[in-house]
Parts: sequence; C-alpha cells; structure tokens
Amino acid sequence: MRAFVAIELPSEIQDALTEVQTRIQARLRSRALGNAGFRWALPQGIHLTLKFLGEISDVQSTHVVDCLSRLGSFERIRVEVKGYGFFPDRRRPQVLWAGLIAPPALAELARRIEGALAAMGFPAENRKFAPHLTLARLKTPRRQPVLEALLAELCDQPLGQFEVSEFFLFESHLSFGSPAQYRKVARFPNPDPLA
Repeated sequence: MRAFVAIELPSEIQDALTEVQTRIQARLRSRALGNAGFRWALPQGIHLTLKFLGEISDVQSTHVVDCLSRLGSFERIRVEVKGYGFFPDRRRPQVLWAGLIAPPALAELARRIEGALAAMGFPAENRKFAPHLTLARLKTPRRQPVLEALLAELCDQPLGQFEVSEFFLFESHLSFGSPAQYRKVARFPNPDPLA
C-alpha cells in the first residue's frame, strides 16, 4: 500500500479550504482561465503530512504501527491556517498550498516520527520540514499572475485554528484522472493530552 503519516483536519478547516478553492476557481473562470492546468485536492482529503512512506507491505505496515504506538506523548500543538504559496516557487509552480503557523512542537513531532521510522529503514528527508496544506497541483509549471494577485488579497485572512491531539497512518489510493482517496489504517492519540 502507498502510505503516509499525517494529521487529519477538523471539518471547520476543511470548510474554510473549500471556500478558498471556490474563490480561486471563480477568479480563474472570470478571467477565462477556467481550471485548465489545475488538479484540485478534495477538501475532505487535505491533510497535514508529517512523513511520506511510499509503497509498503502489510508486514511493514504492522511494524510502522507498532513503532508509532511507542512514540509517547507530545507537546500540545495549536496550528493556525494562514497564507499561501507555491512549491517549488512562484516562477515554476507545481503545488499551490495554504500555509500553517505552528509552534516548534509541530516540527519536533515530525522529527520524532522521522527518527523512529528512519531506525526502521525508511529514508530520512533531505529537506527541512515545511508544514503546508496542498490545495492544488499544477500540470504545467508556469507563472500564474492572476492567481498570485488573488493570493496577495487573501494572504492576511486566517482560515481558522485547530489543536493537534492525534495523528494517523493513512493509505492512499490513486486512480488516473481523479483525486486520491485516503483510508485511515491506524490512529495515534496523544497519550497525555495535557502535555
């Protein structure tokens, strides 16, 4: 299965992301740009990825669940959804994302997960942890001036806050031409929610 470790978003944040996507799509349509070149993420499938694992076997999945179950408690994490950007950059955008403002505890949780799974043989990331929520993927990486102007208007408007009290091992099902479908494989609640 294709697997990753992530934080699920509350429905209020999913609703706010839906509104933003709808606004962006309306602006693109009003400029006769339509959705050509954009593959939009389904809001209920948007998540905060902590570690992508790739293809793993059922046996590996069992070991990952055991490993993450032993991770222990983590500091309380309050996250605000605010701002937008592109990966790798706005000149060659491939991913449109919503930004996150979070305390160092979020990066620390990701680092602990990374370390535990690296000990199991999963390769460590070469790049720094950059928390974000993927809104869309762009088929052709070219500058998007209309989108950049809209995002500049929206950038100071927060989309809400949420508290991280658990994370999940997810399985991802990809199918050509449609958004990925996700299934929760295991839940990892904070054993000490007052931490």
